[in-house]
Amino acid sequence: MTMRWTDVRELHEADATQVAVVGGKGAHLGALSRIDGIRVPDGFCVTTDAFRRVMAQVPSIDDRLERLSRSDPDDREALRALSADLRRAIEETAIPGGLAVEITGALARLGTRLGGRTAVAVRSSATAEDLPTASFAGQQDTYLNVVGPAEVLRHVSRCWASLFTERAVAYRRRNGIDHRTVRMAVVVQQMVLPEAAGVLFTADPLSGDRRTATVDAGLGLGEALVSGLVNPDVFTVRDGEVVARTIAAKLRAVHALPGGGTREVEVDPERQGRPALTDEQVLRLVELGRRIEAHFGRPQDIEWCLADDGFRIVQSRPITTLFPVPDSGDQDHHLYVSVGHQQMMTDPMKPLGLSLWQRTALVPMHEAGGRLFVDVTRRLASPASRAALLDVMGRSDPLVRDALETVLDRDGLVPPLPDTGPGGPPAGGAPEPSPEPPPEADPAIVEELMERSRASVAALERDLRTRSGPALFDFLLEAFEEHKRVLGDPLSMRAITAGMEATWWLNDKLGEWLGEKNAADTLTLSAPGNITSEMGLDLLDVADVIRPHPEVVAFLKGVEKGVEDEGFLDELAKLPGGTEAREAIDAYLDRYGMRCVGEIDITRPRWRERPATLIPLILDNVRNFGPGAAARRFEQGRQKARQKERDVLSRLRALPDGDRRADEAKRKIDQVRAFAGYREYPKYGIVSRSFLYKRALLEEAGRLVQAQVLSEKEDIFYLTFPELHDVVRSHQADDRLIQQRKDAFRSYETLTPPRVLTSDGEAVTGAYRREDVPAGALAGLAVSTGTAEGRARVILDLADADLEAGDILVTRFTDPSWSPLFVGVAGLVTEVGGLMTHGAVIAREYGLPAVVGVEQATRLIRDGQRIRVHGTDGYVEILP
Repeated sequence: MTMRWTDVRELHEADATQVAVVGGKGAHLGALSRIDGIRVPDGFCVTTDAFRRVMAQVPSIDDRLERLSRSDPDDREALRALSADLRRAIEETAIPGGLAVEITGALARLGTRLGGRTAVAVRSSATAEDLPTASFAGQQDTYLNVVGPAEVLRHVSRCWASLFTERAVAYRRRNGIDHRTVRMAVVVQQMVLPEAAGVLFTADPLSGDRRTATVDAGLGLGEALVSGLVNPDVFTVRDGEVVARTIAAKLRAVHALPGGGTREVEVDPERQGRPALTDEQVLRLVELGRRIEAHFGRPQDIEWCLADDGFRIVQSRPITTLFPVPDSGDQDHHLYVSVGHQQMMTDPMKPLGLSLWQRTALVPMHEAGGRLFVDVTRRLASPASRAALLDVMGRSDPLVRDALETVLDRDGLVPPLPDTGPGGPPAGGAPEPSPEPPPEADPAIVEELMERSRASVAALERDLRTRSGPALFDFLLEAFEEHKRVLGDPLSMRAITAGMEATWWLNDKLGEWLGEKNAADTLTLSAPGNITSEMGLDLLDVADVIRPHPEVVAFLKGVEKGVEDEGFLDELAKLPGGTEAREAIDAYLDRYGMRCVGEIDITRPRWRERPATLIPLILDNVRNFGPGAAARRFEQGRQKARQKERDVLSRLRALPDGDRRADEAKRKIDQVRAFAGYREYPKYGIVSRSFLYKRALLEEAGRLVQAQVLSEKEDIFYLTFPELHDVVRSHQADDRLIQQRKDAFRSYETLTPPRVLTSDGEAVTGAYRREDVPAGALAGLAVSTGTAEGRARVILDLADADLEAGDILVTRFTDPSWSPLFVGVAGLVTEVGGLMTHGAVIAREYGLPAVVGVEQATRLIRDGQRIRVHGTDGYVEILP
């Protein structure tokens, strides 16, 4: 069989455009070899064409790959067996004679260039390796100090087989990469025999700080560090200076053997405590790293060797774990606060969702990693606006305030400005204390505000019916301005602020005067007009309609298990009691169908689009509650609030100057009862409008699909609003851009957004700095008073909720769509949240003990463990 010359390529011929031919590692090494001053060991690549042809000769290869693709990712034993079978089959497949000649010929030419030395490293280079969105570091195999043509051929086969190691297969599954689409090239390079070797990170891999580089160094081959045989020397470099160093005791090293292979050796005692590199060498290495970083345009994880006082670069890959930095457009220092942590939705958003939220927000927002951030630098620079921002942030999320104060303590990071006053809304558009006096506690104010919002939404729905094509986008630009006008209505802002400030006043003063902790939690129980708490109670009423009809319940259980499709509502009406059930569900969707998990992202599927999402919640209510539960719960809460009010006022009047204090407290209680519920309505209005935008844009997408401009309607989610406008005008779409955006979105799903981010890329982590948390307990923010003990249910996806009465919900965040779950649980623990975020407000309305802002709660608490939630004191105990 005759092979083409493309089956082997010299390493220096490879570049970033040839990933499909030489794999990620080969492409990077080829690009590295052309950077001025960067020395890369000489070598060649066995291309993916060779891999493809050899794979075609592996017995039953298609069946084996199909079984691997269909396997359960959680069945590790089956995964291990299938992977081992594939590797064995590949290694046992002979390399065709023509290809073997190509490889050994390239090896001979390499030996000639190296003056007769033929020891090489044989290294895997997959097409899904060293990519900007997935590095695949350590997922495939590398073999060092391979000597002789026969051994090189054998190790080339082993590299091909390593594409199917258990860890590589699992990594591809996590990153959404199809096993059948990945190819393997093999890099064969000169074996460097180094004095020292290690890794350089051109950004701090832990904090993300782009100005800080970290060098790990050990003696001999880098294999000793990779395998964990020794601890490295660690050097930290910032602004051209070694600012920290940790020198390890280097007892052992890995060296190459003359006949091939490697072995561990003991390090001479006098060498064990000396640094592997001098400071001068460290700085020289970091300078090389900065060149490489500049070439690739992002921070790099670089493997290096030191030989003959010169550095060789043997690999460079992007650091894919770093959270991206917003583009500020200048070189100044900036400080960003996460919008997602304020909105209780820290998942990534698709480009259309990001674009629309930015266009309708009251403050400028910056995108990074599929999330939105607000630049608070100027507000922190002036004393008055800084105090106001820190006060609001501290009350909402103490971890954000602490992180901001940590940055402010550093000299020069936020240069001072003249005092400019309080400034605009903080991150997320949350209101802050208003200079105007609060409105009187008149329920008519809230009703007027809600009617204004309803009228605006109705007008939008009416006007959208007659718009399409470019005219639709012109109208939407006007609608976005109306959106902002409604959101920024001064009376609405004053009403929200009045409820928040009255809550803070009651907690502060009643704590000071009566020793009461978080008294406002009880005083706000069953506050009228809270659309989000009504959403949970109304679903109890839906369950009341369904519960008497066993055939309907049985049918809905089939829907829950996926037996029925999304058209189940039509089938429901054919059952006894089904018409009433459908009408109840439809009425619920008419009022709340625009909601869903992650609802601030317009691209997320709404309940009206996927009504089956609600079925597990309805069935939980059918099982766990009796008839009339919604009305009883609301009335019980109202009575508790009234009793608490009487008790508080009575105790205040018994104090010195008691009548004045009681009168003042009564005014604040009236304000809380009048305005606390309205806090949730503006978000309801936003989501109602957003669903109308989405429906109009999807109709336009349908026309683009019919015209064969787009492959599918959902492709518009990966375009910004202006980009989609251009597509509608031109009837031309960039399919490659859409695919790149899909790949980027998948990579963003693996990232955890920080609460606070600097323009240097540092994710600043705040701390509670408390001394009142028992040893072993998890600290958080107390947002709803009381104590609850029960079984922890760790739920990351609302669709997976399966709750029993008395369970405690533990999750990452809870936006309003999670509220129907609250009626059936005994307590709440979240990783994200603040005093006035949606989950906290609804927990108080329902009288649900809750602690939010518990870092890594879903990892530290196991599903099924018994825990105790201290909603008054702000911590969670894990019980034996």
